[in-house]
Amino acid sequence: MFVDRVEVDVQAGNGGDGCLSFRREKYVPKGGPDGGDGGNGGSIIFEAQAGVNSLVMLAHKKQWRAENGAHGSGANKHGRSAKDIVIPVPVGTLVIDSANMLVIKDLKTPGDRVVAAQGGQGGKGNQNFKSSTNQAPRQTTPGQPGEKKRLILELKVIADVGLIGKPNAGKSTLLSRLTRAKPEIADYPFTTKFPNLGIVYVDPDRSFVLADIPGLIEGAHRGVGLGHDFLKHIERSGILVHLVEPCPMDGSEPLTNYRSIRHELEQYRQELGQRTEILVVTKCELNHAAETRDQLQQETGKHVLMISAATGQGLRELIERIWNELHKAEAATSH
Repeated sequence: MFVDRVEVDVQAGNGGDGCLSFRREKYVPKGGPDGGDGGNGGSIIFEAQAGVNSLVMLAHKKQWRAENGAHGSGANKHGRSAKDIVIPVPVGTLVIDSANMLVIKDLKTPGDRVVAAQGGQGGKGNQNFKSSTNQAPRQTTPGQPGEKKRLILELKVIADVGLIGKPNAGKSTLLSRLTRAKPEIADYPFTTKFPNLGIVYVDPDRSFVLADIPGLIEGAHRGVGLGHDFLKHIERSGILVHLVEPCPMDGSEPLTNYRSIRHELEQYRQELGQRTEILVVTKCELNHAAETRDQLQQETGKHVLMISAATGQGLRELIERIWNELHKAEAATSH
């Protein structure tokens, strides 16, 4: 089960109260103040962890509460601070405050974390208020309340390469051939409703993350069909591999399908239309594949690859082309 958006309630623990106490010892007629401080309440922390690929855990448990700190006690004993609750989430998770829809933190890399709800600070015992003019203070402070929030967690997949194309263009099949991912594959539109990720090994020392992005239909930038669910995942992909089917099952024209997707990208966000794009004609064993390639090259002025996930034709060339484009992009950002 893939979950990429969930709303949760988080409640940090309250701080323990400071203690009002005086020493009571035999042969000590005037014992001084010895009230200890209260412990801090536990915080709620979200941490991006590699290997976590869905927000499904949060979909099943939508209320999280940390423990309160213990109260202080006599003999200068401080109350125990409560443990923080660390909740693992996928890399690429946005933590959003639902009250004002402000992004609290974008957890972009493994190890990134954010304190979503801060635990309350423990109160001060009366020992803290002793002075030369106040030898027997009766003053203490209570523990502070922990923060309470309603949050939206939204996952935007992070991948080096995103496979885009109309439904049934062959994205899932290609992902299954190039990686160990096992996406659902069938001969009907919208087989892929959620992103699938896999690692492509160019050789033992080189690899990249490939994402099969859900299929797109006309009007997606307005939220039609899978709409924004499709487009928001493309935002976090590096380069785009655009798959074009030469003989679509619905009888549509390959060139029209290509233009349609390009239009949706540019309407949603202009930057997406400027991403590095590798054009690929899939199912090249079919009739009209070469004709489709020639039309695309004439339309775009780009070199168009031809592959077949069924026979393996062109897959090695595609992998090397992707790696070279990734290397160029990395070199460009480092300068």
